[in-house]
Parts: sequence; C-alpha cells; structure tokens
Amino acid sequence: MRGAGGGANLLALRSHNTALVLDLLRTAGTEGISRLELAERTGLTPQAVSKITARLREEGLAVEAGRRASTGGKPRTVLRLVPEAGHAVGVHLDRDELRAVLADLDGTVVARRHAPLDLGAGAEAVLGRVASVVGELGAEAAGVRSLLGAGVALPGPLDHRRGVLHRVTGFPEWDGFPLREALSARLGGVPVVVDKDTNAVALGLAVGGEGGSFAYLHLGTGLGAGLVIGGSVHRGPRTGAGEFGHQVVQLDGPPCGCGDRGCVEALCLAAVARGETAEAARVLGTGAANLVGLLDIDRVLVGGRTVEGAPEVFVSGVRGVLEARARRTGEECGVVRLVSGEERVAEGAAQLVLAPVFGQDG
Repeated sequence: MRGAGGGANLLALRSHNTALVLDLLRTAGTEGISRLELAERTGLTPQAVSKITARLREEGLAVEAGRRASTGGKPRTVLRLVPEAGHAVGVHLDRDELRAVLADLDGTVVARRHAPLDLGAGAEAVLGRVASVVGELGAEAAGVRSLLGAGVALPGPLDHRRGVLHRVTGFPEWDGFPLREALSARLGGVPVVVDKDTNAVALGLAVGGEGGSFAYLHLGTGLGAGLVIGGSVHRGPRTGAGEFGHQVVQLDGPPCGCGDRGCVEALCLAAVARGETAEAARVLGTGAANLVGLLDIDRVLVGGRTVEGAPEVFVSGVRGVLEARARRTGEECGVVRLVSGEERVAEGAAQLVLAPVFGQDG
C-alpha cells in the first residue's frame, strides 16, 4: 500500500470547487453524471467544470461511464467516480479492543481487523499495535492505489484539531499525548486525524444521510455523545463538546473515573454491572432528556456494545423517559432509534479522512 504521496493525492485536490464536483460524482454512483449537469448543480462555469474533471481523470479519480441521450444535440458523455482510486483506514481504539477497517472513496469497507487491546499498556505498545494492523489491512486488500490517511477514534476528552489526548477517563497517563503526530510518524508520514469515538459515529451517520439535528449516545466501556446540529458535527471551540457521560445527575452518587461523583456514566455502568439493565436504560434516558431539553434536537440515537447487548431494553427505557418528559412539557418527544454494528466507530473514523475530500464536515 502506498502512502498519501502515491497515486491520486486527494489531500492536494481538496479545493472547494473540486470537492463539489467529487461529491456529485460520488452521489451519482455508477450511472454517472454529465459535465453539463455538474455545471448546473455546482453553479460553476462549463469551462471550470471541464478543467476540474480533466484533472480528476488524469489523476485516475474519474472515468467516462458511457453516453446519455440528450434532449437536443449529440449525446452527453457522463463521468463517474473511481472508488478504488483512494482509501482510508478507520481505527477504533476502545479501552480493551481495537477494530479497524479499510474503506474506499465510497466508504465501502474492503478489509477489516479486530484485535484485543489494553489502552493502559502505554503509548509504545498501542502505537505498535495500530501500525501493525494498518499494515495488515494494506497487505490484505489487493489493488489499493493510495492510502489517503488514517482516522483514529477513541474515548475522549481530546483536542480534535491538534490530535492531542486529554485525560481519557480511567487512563490519565495519556493526558497531553500527541497521538496524531506520533502515529503519523509510525505510519511513514501518512496523514492522521484523531477524534472521539462518538463524533466518528455521528459523522458517519450524517454522511450516510441522517439529516437534521441529533445526538448519538454511545454506551460501551464508557459513555459519550456525538452531536450533529444542522447537519454538522458539533465539537465546540475547544473540540470538547459531547462529554455527555460526565454530567452529574446524583450529587452524592458513586465516584466516577473522571474524579467527580454521580455521573451518568458511573451510574449506567454500575447498574449494568449489577445486572440491572432497565435501571441503566432509565439513567441513560434521564441524560438524554436533559440533552433534548437543552438542545431541542430531533432524534436520539443509541448504540455501543453495552446497548447492543440488550437493545430493546435500552431503546424502550430511553424512549420511556423522553415520553414522560414530553407529557410534562407538552413538547414533542424526540425519536429514539438503535444504531447497530460493531464496526460503526471504525467506519466513522475512516470518514474523518474521506468526508472532507467531498466537502463534508470531517
């Protein structure tokens, strides 16, 4: 597998106009789209579209996909995206496991890996495991032309812009670690993007067509939220938004790994450990109701391995709390839905690299 310098260097092509054209080529699928349609939908001049598409064809990103009958004049040549022209690795670092995928430009997963991980084993061991898995993915996937980058998603808090970790709950030794810089060096200079696991899933959902404003609540070995407001992932000015699990809902509650007491995460996980899944769902619903009241979002989506262990209990439990809130306030209840899939975080992490290529929020 070649690095970002080999094959089509999409990171160098990431201009606004090029992104517009690439996104339309991607959404057109195998049927393709004509240059005239590209000009009409982007508002660019036909000359500008011709220059952009000529460059994309030269780079191997677009090819002719036949001709389409015209209402007048000669048939129009249509173009389509070449999904295999570029790939991104998505890595999910959980506290006890690693999941990774290799995705093409369409976001289609072409290879995957799953391995145990100890996030507390130290930076050297964790970076070595990630580098090894990325290498395995490249070796397994035949025909990979270019690795555009690696997206890494893990529990927060962290600084998304600088790729620096903060005090990951339960693993204070990661505080201040420059994960983006260190992993890029391990991967031979391949660009790396770092974000919270919840933001990665939220981005993947938004790119996949989940419109409007919603919250994705992820309950696995920890609890966090990914927020999409008006179609874009909301990270906040310091990229710290979404630390949902550490809102205090019981002042004299049990201690949490963050150092506070009575956090939603601590209460949820304690209930799960006791086998009281319905109680865990009720606590999660209480946090969700606070979020709905604060942000007036359209939907609450829930996922993560703990939720998937008892999906009906969690969905109905969260929905029940939101419906009770709606009866009190007279406001419409936010829709509650399950988001399933063990590799959702890893797939979303790949979109941290791919989405900006098409002008979407990464």
